[in-house]
Amino acid sequence: MESVCPNPMNMKIHSMACLGVASALVLSTCAVRSAINPAKDWPAWRGPTRDGIAASGQNPPVQWSETEGILWKAPIPGRGHGSPTVVGDRIYLATADRVKQTQSVLCLDRLTGKLVWQTEVHGSLADPGKHSNSSAASSTVACDGERLFINFLNGGAVHTTALALDGKVLWQRKICDFLTHQGFASSPYLHESLVLVSADNKGGGVIAALDRKTGRTVWTELRPKHHNYTSPAIVQADGRAQMVMAGCNLITSLDPSTGRKLWEMDGSTEECVGSVVTDSVRVFASGGYPKNHTVAVVADGSGKVAWQNTTRVYVPSMIAKDGHLFAVTDAGLAVCWKSDTGEELWKERLGGDFFASPVMVGDRIYASNVAGKTFVFIATPKAFQLLAANQLGDEAYASPVICDSRIYLRVAKKGEARQEFLYCAGSK
Repeated sequence: MESVCPNPMNMKIHSMACLGVASALVLSTCAVRSAINPAKDWPAWRGPTRDGIAASGQNPPVQWSETEGILWKAPIPGRGHGSPTVVGDRIYLATADRVKQTQSVLCLDRLTGKLVWQTEVHGSLADPGKHSNSSAASSTVACDGERLFINFLNGGAVHTTALALDGKVLWQRKICDFLTHQGFASSPYLHESLVLVSADNKGGGVIAALDRKTGRTVWTELRPKHHNYTSPAIVQADGRAQMVMAGCNLITSLDPSTGRKLWEMDGSTEECVGSVVTDSVRVFASGGYPKNHTVAVVADGSGKVAWQNTTRVYVPSMIAKDGHLFAVTDAGLAVCWKSDTGEELWKERLGGDFFASPVMVGDRIYASNVAGKTFVFIATPKAFQLLAANQLGDEAYASPVICDSRIYLRVAKKGEARQEFLYCAGSK
């Protein structure tokens, strides 16, 4: 087997030396395993079903504040915009230190929020991007119950790293060189034995599939030379699994197991951020540069556009459920469309700017604005009903996580020294 050992000068792993694949496989058998429970865990970006819809049967709180409904609050070192990943009795977060230019993965205790371990994945050269709202840790950790996977932009390239559940690095793979523009935020996606990674950029990006155990590259797909920020998404549409990416002025569907192109069409903007969703017949994508564009395309390769409009849902991802498409726009409007025709059923103003993606549980949507206010509203095709607006901290870029009737919110308080916190809201 090939070694995927990173340079030890750029990585500290609990003060241990660099590990090769042979050692990694031994470590993976020694690390504690935690089976994924879709009803109680949140194992990756956008949750157990990767579409922003939380498991049914939950009753998370509707109202909370600094003094009400908070089970615990944990300080988070550094800065990051990735959402928490919750599996078993642990929570995993990516973070970066702007002064030291390090990038790390944190592990917290799920019941108390106490820090269990911190692994420094890159010891220097963290790249936060050129946008004032970007960070050097904007990806969300993915967990398969045995390993953790994280993407970082570091030293002019995108790297994917696998860690054991005890924080030891198993392997690391350079995906491609990266010409930085706004920043990097694509999260890893787990499919069968693969971890899928995208790294679109103006220097010429790739989509890559890596073997989860070894980091070996299984397939790659070259991408156009455009800046783009969306994460891979696999949808079950037209009777098959499709890995669909929007952006680079295209909507592209690949076979996630082989990388074979299923279909591709013009029909998106150059830059997208949110992940696509589906109603099993159509794929929904949205972008915001150089134009505002929300579109539904038939997922059979026909190239048919079912409907489109100029609503700006650039950064937040959308939610497709029961024949309807729900979205929160960057400018703070909640909206509901019929998924087959695009007919607007309602639109209501929440307030503030939004970068975080909404989460739906039952008929409630939870959406956090940049100023740290999380709106909870009933979202059905018939009506919008605001239930609460809950303030925590001063900033919120990370998307809420809802599992086992608890809400996890990564927010920051500004002041003289900006400090991030992870809050756990719920009933005891």
